[in-house]
Order: sequence, then structure tokens, then C-alpha cells
Amino acid sequence: MSDDNSPELRSRAVALQYDPETGQAPRVTAKGEGLIAEQILALAREHNVHVYESPELLEVLIRLELGDEIPESLYRAIAEVIAFAYGLKPKNEVEEKLKSALQAPTQ
Repeated sequence: MSDDNSPELRSRAVALQYDPETGQAPRVTAKGEGLIAEQILALAREHNVHVYESPELLEVLIRLELGDEIPESLYRAIAEVIAFAYGLKPKNEVEEKLKSALQAPTQ
């Protein structure tokens, strides 16, 4: 998450990690200001990770500690971001992830 429009938010970023297979909420995996924020964004772009810009979400997420799960009050907003990001991926990549997530081990 980043915001390039507002001067006070321009150089801040938060990275979230979400693994639907664990059933856990997304976690803050990186956050920073200035050069660290620029490095987070550069790594995201380098690895084709979707960058979503929202000053409102950034304000809340930047206050969380590394490793923290997002608060329940943000579940809906973050779910919409995740759904949007999945919509940007090539269809076959999304289908493969869904197939692997839906294949439960037989016992």
C-alpha cells in the first residue's frame, strides 16, 4: 500500500502477506518510510506484486507492527484489495491457485 499524491504519505509503504491456505488473516510483512518505502515498492514491482494505493488504508496499516495480523475491522477492505489483485492476474494463474487451494488431502 502506498500513496504518491500526498506529500506526507508519499514516502511510506506497507506490505501484506496473505496465504488463503492457512485460514489466517493477512499479516504486515514490511513497512517503512523514505528509502525503505521506496525499496518495498521496488521489490514489489520487481516481483510483479500488485501495488494498491489508498491513503486511508495506509494510515491504519502503518501503525501496525511487523508480523501483526490486520485488525478485523479491515477484513472487508483488504478482502476487496485481494480480490482486485487476483482479478489482475492472468486467468490461468488464478485458476491454478484456486485448484491447489481447493484440493484437500484425502485421508
